[in-house]
Amino acid sequence: MSFDRFLADLKQQAVAAGVSQRALAAASSYLVYDQSIVNRDRGQRAFGAIFTEFAKNRASEGAARNAQARIKMHAAAFARAEKEYGVPPAVIAAFWGLESSFGAELGKLHTLPSLVSLAYDCRRSEMFQKETIAALKIIDRGDLTPEQMIGSWAGELGQTQFLPTHYFTYAVDYDGDGHRNLLSSVPDVIGSTANYIATGLKWRRGEPWLQEVRAPPNFPWEQADLTVKIPRARLAQLGVTYPDGKPLPNDDLPASLLLPMGRTGPAFLAYANFAAYTEWNNSLIYSTTAGYLAARIAGAAPMRQPATPVAQLPLNELKELQQLLVRAGFNVGKVDGIMGQLSRTAVKTMQVKYGLPADSWPTAELLARMRGGPRQGATN
Repeated sequence: MSFDRFLADLKQQAVAAGVSQRALAAASSYLVYDQSIVNRDRGQRAFGAIFTEFAKNRASEGAARNAQARIKMHAAAFARAEKEYGVPPAVIAAFWGLESSFGAELGKLHTLPSLVSLAYDCRRSEMFQKETIAALKIIDRGDLTPEQMIGSWAGELGQTQFLPTHYFTYAVDYDGDGHRNLLSSVPDVIGSTANYIATGLKWRRGEPWLQEVRAPPNFPWEQADLTVKIPRARLAQLGVTYPDGKPLPNDDLPASLLLPMGRTGPAFLAYANFAAYTEWNNSLIYSTTAGYLAARIAGAAPMRQPATPVAQLPLNELKELQQLLVRAGFNVGKVDGIMGQLSRTAVKTMQVKYGLPADSWPTAELLARMRGGPRQGATN
């Protein structure tokens, strides 16, 4: 249908959802189609860097110290949020820093044209219709005016980049001014982010989220997966220790052994709370970096660097491997050379089939086996 017809239908849906005519009138000049937004959505790339490179830039010593300074600067709001929601300041501050550099990088585009353009496009229409209506509800509630709604090209708002549905549902007025302003009120940002993590992402009060560990060479690598939960006592029996060699606690707290770069790269225990990170952003590179940064802010030591560089296939060979996995019957999502969770799961399955260490990391040997060529030496 034409955009005008689509917009008329969307306005009817908004009214049915409780949006007032006053809010619709205020927003009307911003409810316009922008083809450039749709083009950006269709051309967007996922996080393509390897974990250690991404973390080096985004979870550095300087980033941790900057976050610690923010926690001291806004100690009262952080303490209140931890008391009310059970989310540690380090966890909130890590997202705050990664998403907007503590409010310095909020985006420069008006939100409503982005949302309504993505709602009209067929790729994720239903999702963005809901987001557009939620943005109108934020206006109706008096939190922001249409003019104030400026953020990223995909419609996220505020210093921790909430989609409008999350903004409307989880934003809280922490400074007591009668508005929930996640663009300029730091107390509102801190309280709202804590509310979303605790309520929306089901954070478990008092429990860990991510800890670096060391795994032995003979670990059963097929057990290293976020879908596999193992009690810490059992992980200790399998030879997993803290990086300094100290033993894990002899308890039943379940954790997954996470290997973002395979068995020769960094290793972490991912606990139940790590699910909040993968729910916030399903990129494993981003979620692991966010969890690691929060741990560093909370006082964890820098992660151990691999003894030798972790071999990484070039982009063209990663794409070829994905194509071979598709031919073998796997769904890897987009064939783009970026190893998301679908690709990693397929890699692990084929590693098991060929009797290779099943650590989900794509290697030259696996690629050679899938090509049907001669066997090569294992890539370490």
